[in-house]
Amino acid sequence: MTRPQVGGLYAITPEIAGTPRLITMTREILRGGARLVQYRNKIADTSLQLEQASSLAHLCRKFGIPFIVNDHLDLAVEVDADGVHVGQDDASVSDARRRLGRGKIIGVSCYNRLELAVEAEREGADYVAFGAFFVSITKPGATVAPMDLLHHAKRKLHIPIVAIGGITPNNGLALIQQGADAVAASNALFDAPNIQLAAEKFSRLFDCTPVFHSS
Repeated sequence: MTRPQVGGLYAITPEIAGTPRLITMTREILRGGARLVQYRNKIADTSLQLEQASSLAHLCRKFGIPFIVNDHLDLAVEVDADGVHVGQDDASVSDARRRLGRGKIIGVSCYNRLELAVEAEREGADYVAFGAFFVSITKPGATVAPMDLLHHAKRKLHIPIVAIGGITPNNGLALIQQGADAVAASNALFDAPNIQLAAEKFSRLFDCTPVFHSS
C-alpha cells in the first residue's frame, strides 16, 4: 500500500472540549488547503479523545487528507487513522509499524537533534519533525531549534521534514526555503479571526519557489 505524501500545511488541533466547534474549525482549515491534520489532545479523557478522533478521521476522509493521531497509538488503531506521531517517550517506530501496518504514516519528533532524525529514518519513520523554531504558545517551554538545522537535515535525510513551533504565515517561508517539506501550525490557524484565510496564507507559501540548495 502506498502511503500518502507528507508536505504542505500540517494542521495540529488545539486542546478544546467542544467537538462540533473543533470539527467546524478543522473543516475551514481543510478548505484553506491543509495537507495533513494531526489530532493532539493530552488533557481530554478517553471517551472525548475517541469522539473527537473519530469525527476528525471521518472529516479528513471526506477531504481526502491524511489524519494523524499524536502519541496515542491505541487510539490511532481504533479510529483507523492514517498514521501516528510519536515523541521520544512514546511508542517506538517499530511498535507503531507493527500495530498500524506498512500503509500508514509514522512521524517522529526530533526536537533540535539531527541524530534522532537519522535514527528515526533508519527505523522506518515516514517523516521527522524539528522545532520549536519560534516561541510556541502551545509549548512555551519547548526546545529551541536553529533554522539551519533544516538545511543540514535536508542534506542528510531522505524522508520529509516537518518544521514546528510558533510558525505563522509571516515566518514560515524562511523554514521552507531552508528545507522544510511541511510546516505545522496550531494557534496561528485555530485562533485566527478568519481560519480559512489563515490556512490559505500558509498554503500559498508552498507556491513560492524554494531556494534550498543541497551543496
